[in-house]
Amino acid sequence: MPAPPYEGTGPTVTDSQNLLAEQRRAVILDEVRRRGGVRVQELTRKLNVSDMTVRRDLDALARQGVVEKVHGGAVPVVEASTHEPGFEAKSGLEQNAKEAIARTAAAMAVPGSAIALSGGTTTYALARHLLEVPDLTVVTNSVRVADVFHTAQRAGGGSGPRPGSATVVLTGGVRTPSDSLVGPVADQAIRSLHFDVLFLGVHGISAEAGLSTPNLAEAETNRRLVRSARRVVVVADHTKWGTVGLSSFATLEEVDTLVTDGGLSARTREEIEERLPGLVVAGESPDAAGTAGT
Repeated sequence: MPAPPYEGTGPTVTDSQNLLAEQRRAVILDEVRRRGGVRVQELTRKLNVSDMTVRRDLDALARQGVVEKVHGGAVPVVEASTHEPGFEAKSGLEQNAKEAIARTAAAMAVPGSAIALSGGTTTYALARHLLEVPDLTVVTNSVRVADVFHTAQRAGGGSGPRPGSATVVLTGGVRTPSDSLVGPVADQAIRSLHFDVLFLGVHGISAEAGLSTPNLAEAETNRRLVRSARRVVVVADHTKWGTVGLSSFATLEEVDTLVTDGGLSARTREEIEERLPGLVVAGESPDAAGTAGT
């Protein structure tokens, strides 16, 4: 007896459209979050793969902490809105996506401009790509980001411009689990500054809550960063969409460009494009990044 048709949205994947593991898992995660849960049998039909392949994908997503396996399928992991993972815990997630996003965003930095980098593992990846952009003035509240430039400066030698030769300003403040500096000291330092572009990492992003974080002090510091920037570029992989932290600090309408990866569903992309002036998907449109500092 033939299997009943899959009732979820989106086309079934044919043999000629078999997805790579990372792409399959992005589809699975999107289904879990959108529908509140999925069954293994449904996913085998949608993805046109074996039961064992789906179970391996669910095991991988469960290890990442983004789904919870249940009998016959998986459901979303419901985290407290105040839960804030540490830098090391986050750095191992979506590494390929973060690297692609960082590479794309770095092309948006104009030599000689003043930029700001918030804390986060994606902005940390971005900092490494910015080492080759000459004459930048970089303001950051991330200890990790500042260390990328300082390490490159110490390693450099000879005369003339070299990697890491940017002028780096590290704000003071209280250190968070993600190695960001926040609080009144950081807020005061940022208040009097003006940036051509802010590259902003986020804990969560959604249509309803906008940009959010589980840390109240970090929310206020991020508000200051947004207010001080002429342009705001959010760098966030697809898993951040639909996540909501305790405190919102900006609406989607305050964002000029979102740089993300190809894991977003077509429906989500349409929702973002309705609210943001610019959506850049790393790896899909190399010439679409444009110039954020102009």
